[in-house]
Amino acid sequence: MNAFSRYFLQLFAQVWEDIKEWFAGLWNVLFKNLWTNFVYYFEILRANSKEFGFFGWVLFVISTILILLFVYFVIVRIIYLIRRYVRFQRGEMDKDDLREEIARLNQKVLEVIDEKNKILAMKVSQLGVNPNEDYQLSTQTASGKEDEPSRFAKLKAVDLRYDGRVLEIEMDPEDKIGLPEIIERFVKYSCSRLKLYYDKKIIMLFFASLATSKVMILEGISGTGKTSLPYAMAKFFRNNASICSVQPSWRDRAELLGYLNEFTKKFNETDFLKALYETIYRNDINFIVLDEMNLARIEYYFAEFLSIMEMPDLAEWRIDLVPDIWDSDPKMLINGKITIPQNVWFVGTANKDDSTFTITDKVYDRAMSIEFATKGEAFVTEDTPPMTMTYEYLDQLFEKAKEDYPISESLLDKFNKLDNYMISNFKLAFGNRILKQINTFVPVYVACGGTEIEALDYTLAHKVLRKFEALNITFMKAELDGLVTEINKIFGKDKFKESISYIKELQRMV
Repeated sequence: MNAFSRYFLQLFAQVWEDIKEWFAGLWNVLFKNLWTNFVYYFEILRANSKEFGFFGWVLFVISTILILLFVYFVIVRIIYLIRRYVRFQRGEMDKDDLREEIARLNQKVLEVIDEKNKILAMKVSQLGVNPNEDYQLSTQTASGKEDEPSRFAKLKAVDLRYDGRVLEIEMDPEDKIGLPEIIERFVKYSCSRLKLYYDKKIIMLFFASLATSKVMILEGISGTGKTSLPYAMAKFFRNNASICSVQPSWRDRAELLGYLNEFTKKFNETDFLKALYETIYRNDINFIVLDEMNLARIEYYFAEFLSIMEMPDLAEWRIDLVPDIWDSDPKMLINGKITIPQNVWFVGTANKDDSTFTITDKVYDRAMSIEFATKGEAFVTEDTPPMTMTYEYLDQLFEKAKEDYPISESLLDKFNKLDNYMISNFKLAFGNRILKQINTFVPVYVACGGTEIEALDYTLAHKVLRKFEALNITFMKAELDGLVTEINKIFGKDKFKESISYIKELQRMV
């Protein structure tokens, strides 16, 4: 015990001496030595100034000013970096405070919903019904007879509307035309019937995106026709687009699909769920619009759809709604699951401002995005009626395009060279998913009347170069210049105009 005490006291004394020496050394370096050095500077000046001539004193003044300016620049730069770091830390703290506030508000929302359910349960019990029993409101058939109760009122109404049978839509012979003719007719239809004006290239990109992914993102400033495009397209195909407004409070799939109320044993259905269910009864083309989809985090409320639609087996495109099965459930609800049919596309509109969330790479990789930079210019054309189109016919057009216009091997080789360059210099790659999308997007775009170069240029700008927005491009100006040079070297000067324009825009943002 005594030996350990001696050891501890000696160790503590030595550590204390080291701390005192460190502070003493810090004092000598920062203050004492600095003052001594300043005195020494003046001694050097006094010893040499006796031999200064006129030009010597002029040079002395100039050199002194330059030294003082250099010291001033260094001090200002250090202060600037410190202030920048402090602002960054303060911004991060503000973000943390906002996240905490959002979490508190969401908790309050859940408490309010829970309170509402309790009040509803009390009202139900006052009617003499036990809320824990399978209490259901009865529905009536079209004939007026009382049917078995159901927990899906809206979906059962869809069953009644279609009488439990899929609506078979027949195409007129004059409607069986190719993609370029369909695009031409739509542009004229939207102009003559809806007074909506779209550039032909936007519609070509839209159809190529339809062939590539079931999820589309239409981005751009307000008033450029993002929401009206799927609306007009549905009207053109003699259908109606279902427009669902995304709310900032959406955090999970329950906001999108609804949820089972454990007190009333009824499923709180949403308009989105009803629209999705109705597409199962149709064989034409359907659009469900998620208006201002980035007001909430897409990867939260739409995550299940993004994952399921990646599965190669289409039979697995089903989403669980309820854990059990009732005989009175809607006809097209199989084992408590709703199917995502192939004839439906989810079209999201997105604005980029302070009120919206950034769309993540996970969403961009799985979706096809179209940029709306300007409004379409008005023009005059002849009156053009809508047309009837089945999903099967449109899908056949897409498959035929892939057979007739496959990407040339030489262009794929050039694309691989660019891929290797970006991996080496930016640690970014195209990825198997993007390459698969290219093999569909490019042939369909060419079949619509475009070129391979235009399609690849658009894909590079909107699927790959977009990833630079997540990088720190402040110190990458030279590397971006090198990328422009490499693109021109591989594909030819000014061939990839959209990609090069996007890179130049990134450089201007620095």
